[in-house]
Amino acid sequence: MEERLSGFVARGTWEDVVEHGERITKALRETGAHEASPDQFDAWTEWRPKMHERIEAEVSEKTAEQASVTEGEGEQAGKTADEDLQTAGERLSESYEHLEEDDTESAVEKWQDSLDYVARAADTASRKALRKVEDTVYRKVMTQVAPYYFDNELISANIQRVRSQEEFVFEVNINDEECKDSVRDHLYSYEEDFDRWHVDTEKVVENVEAAEGAEVSEGEIEQDDADPTATRN
Repeated sequence: MEERLSGFVARGTWEDVVEHGERITKALRETGAHEASPDQFDAWTEWRPKMHERIEAEVSEKTAEQASVTEGEGEQAGKTADEDLQTAGERLSESYEHLEEDDTESAVEKWQDSLDYVARAADTASRKALRKVEDTVYRKVMTQVAPYYFDNELISANIQRVRSQEEFVFEVNINDEECKDSVRDHLYSYEEDFDRWHVDTEKVVENVEAAEGAEVSEGEIEQDDADPTATRN
């Protein structure tokens, strides 16, 4: 590992970058980031590369998902565009009923509600359409010219495959300076304290494939569970 302005960088085999992600995760946990920023920490843990994953399959899919347009108000409420349009129609009908009763104030209120639901439905539909375009563009275009990336308030990271040298480059930056200082101390201590880092892997052999697409034999698989452990000096 080396440190640059862009963050903590590891370069090497798929196992090397998986190990780098695990060390970052362990360091973040030891600084208390999993408690201070649980949602951001969990999102990072989900995205970071795993030994059984392939960069052009699972990592690509996870990157496309986290990079897509955020949910709008209607989606957050669990409503589809069709449901909001139906509600808009109901509010419009109620508006006409209030007009017939000479209740102008209530009629205007229901009419405004109707417009709000129409606008929310349009927002939901447009976000859904945009995500489809984003997914296609990202998978077919962006992954050919840009690294696989992750970004939230806690971490900014990217991983790139250097095809000419059959290796990977994984950069991880901690966005909070105080947290970054603590993570740095832990990362350097790992290099001094651990002779060998045991990379966390899936237990199901049939699901384990190398990032390059090669199958991994059962004898090559470590059977570690939660936090990866290592052999100390």
